[in-house]
Formats: sequence, structure tokens, C-alpha cells
Amino acid sequence: MSNSIGEKFRITSFGASHGPAVGAIVDGCPANLELTAEDIQKELDKRKPGTSGVTTPRKEADEIQILSGIFEGKTDGTPITGVIFNKNQHSKDYSMFKNTPRPSHGDYGWMMKYGNYDYNGGGRGSGRITIGHVIGGAIAKKLLKTQNIEIVSHVVQIGDIKAKPQDFNTIKENIEKNPVRCGDADAAGEMEELILSKKEEGDSVGGIVETIAVNVPAGLGEPVFDRLDGDLARILMNIGAVKGVEIGLGFDVAAHTGSEINDAYQIDDGKVTTKTNNSGGIVGGMSNGMPIVSRIAVKPTPSISKCQDSIDLEKMENKKIEIKGRHDPCICPRVTVVAESSTAIILADHMIRSGFIHPSNLEF
Repeated sequence: MSNSIGEKFRITSFGASHGPAVGAIVDGCPANLELTAEDIQKELDKRKPGTSGVTTPRKEADEIQILSGIFEGKTDGTPITGVIFNKNQHSKDYSMFKNTPRPSHGDYGWMMKYGNYDYNGGGRGSGRITIGHVIGGAIAKKLLKTQNIEIVSHVVQIGDIKAKPQDFNTIKENIEKNPVRCGDADAAGEMEELILSKKEEGDSVGGIVETIAVNVPAGLGEPVFDRLDGDLARILMNIGAVKGVEIGLGFDVAAHTGSEINDAYQIDDGKVTTKTNNSGGIVGGMSNGMPIVSRIAVKPTPSISKCQDSIDLEKMENKKIEIKGRHDPCICPRVTVVAESSTAIILADHMIRSGFIHPSNLEF
């Protein structure tokens, strides 16, 4: 089972949804990066459950404990281990699924591949495992900040409600003011109403989350394998519930001609830029210095309280089920920080690999 990602800056996540704890080991962070538990906690607070009506009512403080890797307020070059203890598991909610795979979950694949499957809350396959992404991403964001690189993720669509485009700073400001974490304040209210209406119906709704990274230097990534867009697509697609990834215009390129969407280069205030950014900041597998823009399509939460069809694998017969646990009516608001963190992990890794950040000591 693969539980790690990254080459120079490497994240290994561990734990299960209803196990004793979840967390991550971050290996490859250079020494002398100022880092505290509060830096990581700030990011974890964005994804913890029970914070609003549009999230699961499961209550978890998600308080980080750092076990290694920090000495006197700075990283020391050794693996950073962060752990969060689960304190509000309701495993009894899942006992009926021991032999009954839930629709559109990974249960059946786990059963067939591993046999011994922790079905409580989805076990290792739960969205709760993204805590490891956020721990790694918090450290990566702090590392990238030393190079003036900033990343923000925001919800741009819920159901058929779409946000209007906003500039980077407006997005940063607005997402902290609404529970949907949408950069368009007007659309955010409509999105919240839609999510709550689906929650009332015992249903769920999907959407799209966009991530923007600014001040990324040109030259990250490789032209064939280890392409920057390939690595970003890989980590974003590895987030549970994500069913599609776009860079720049993404699938919209199919409806245009080259003359319509080619990004023409220009000299702007003594710097090389492009007049448009339809490529999303990545061309030929490498960054070109423009903002890196990606979007993920997030499916509706498959755990819904409506009656659904399934099977009993022990009796080998069809079965009706109702999922009684505590679930998000929409995954998008809490997945924003996961997408942000995942992007930061890949960018930090490539910054080290490409020589923009020293691999051992930030003071060199």
C-alpha cells in the first residue's frame, strides 16, 4: 500500500478514521525553518469537522502534537512527525457495513484487495486521512513563504451555482468570511442555501474547487516525466472524492483554436509574462512564472441518509441500506485546504529539486 508522496520533500501519512490517531511524517524539510505547532494548527482548523451547518456534525478538536523535527522553534532537518488523536468516533454507526459495501465508496475494492478491512468510517480510506495532507501542506506553505510563494484554494461551483471570477487578494479575504469558502461573497450565500437544502433532504451535492499559486518561479518541473502539471494532477487526483483535475483552461481547450488561447509572451515592467494565462502557469511540463491555476471536480458525498441499493456479500443477495453516520452534505468547503496543502507539497518538492530551496539548510 502506498502511503507516501514526494521525492525530496516527502509526506507519509498514517492512521485510520476511527483508529487511535491520524497524522503524517514529513521528511526532507530543510533545517532552520521557523515552525511551531500553531503554524500547522491554523491550517488544520480550516478542515476540522463540526464548524458549521455545511460540514459533518462530528466534533473533533484536531489538536496537533509535534513529536519530532523541531528544536528551539526551528526545523532541525530531521523527520517532522505530527499526530492527532481521534476522540469522537462512533464506530457502532458502521457495524452493518462489515459485509455490505456502501455505494460509491471504496469498500468493495478494499474487501477484494486486502480482505482484512477496517470498515469503521471508511478506515484508512476515509476523508479524515487528509489530515496528513494538511500537516504536510502547512509545513510546505511555510517553506514556500520564504520564497514569497502564496497559495489559495476556493470553491468556484456548488451544483449549478457558479462563482464570478475574483482577484487573488479578494479571494483570500472572502473565503474567511463564509462557511463555503467561496471567493465570491454573493455566490457563497446561494451555495450555502443549496448545501443546507440537500442536507435537509438527506442528500448531498458536489462542486468544483480552484487552487491558485502566485510568485512561482519559471523552470519548476521536467519536460517529459516528472512534469509539474503531471505531479500536481497526481496528488490532486489522489484526494478522495476528486473525479477530475484541470490545469488552466483544462477541458475547455477542446472548444478553441490555437489562435484563440495561445499565451503570448510580453515584457511587462522589465519582466517576462504572458498576456493571458490559459495554460494555468505550466507549459511543456514546466512553470512559466505565471500563476499556477488548477481545478478539481469533487463528487457529492456518497454517504447519504436516503435508502440505497447494495448487497450482502456473506449471503450473496441484494440489500437495502441507510447510512446513519455523521457526514458532510458537501465535501467542497473542507477540501479547499486539502487541495491547497497538496499543491504546496508538490511545489515545495519541486522547489528543492530545482535548486530554488537548499535541501539541507535554509541559512546556506
